[in-house]
Amino acid sequence: MKILVAEDEPKTGLYLQQGLSEAGFVVDRLTNGSDALQAALAEAYDLLILDVMLPGLDGWEVLRRVRANGQHVPVLFLTARDGVEDRVKGLELGADDYLIKPFAFSELLARVRTLLRRGSNSTAPTYLTIADLQVDLLKRRASRAGQRIELTAKEFALLELLLRRRGEVLSKSLIASQVWDMNFDSDTNVIEVAIRRLRAKIDDNFEPKLIHTIRGMGYLLDAPEPT
Repeated sequence: MKILVAEDEPKTGLYLQQGLSEAGFVVDRLTNGSDALQAALAEAYDLLILDVMLPGLDGWEVLRRVRANGQHVPVLFLTARDGVEDRVKGLELGADDYLIKPFAFSELLARVRTLLRRGSNSTAPTYLTIADLQVDLLKRRASRAGQRIELTAKEFALLELLLRRRGEVLSKSLIASQVWDMNFDSDTNVIEVAIRRLRAKIDDNFEPKLIHTIRGMGYLLDAPEPT
């Protein structure tokens, strides 16, 4: 699942990005409200985590414009401001939860998972399937032909990306930015290694093969049409 984190304090932002990524989520991190609003309106996020005191547009204004655009994505506010009036203002604007800084990451992760479960009745899918492969996005589990497949957090994020973009050729640079949040370095083989390990788990002992290499272009996940 994909989360947008808008936090202008570098240490906190990196802390959130690393922790959520290690928990298996795809995370985009931005440092000002204007960029956060543009991303929230352009991308399909499963959750927004917004600092209140952002430069450009504050978190309240980002939320107000997101809701005015008709989007019902869950929103969690982070702030050092613990006044009741501030919490009430955020909730009245349409926030789903409010966490005061400093906070324990375990508590934030629990709230994130609760919001994602609560929002699972929306149009965002909580299960992705192709052929006999089933992926539970909330429980972070995968199985094929009824057999449980153990995946690392990065392997799960890679599989989720391929499933969400089924039938689309994904370049190494896109995979690097979406799963590892880094610019692709042609001297590294991290993408090839990750694809090889994922393919060994979900394809080697099963038919049909789902992960395909498109030479010179990238990778795609798809299954042949039944005959």
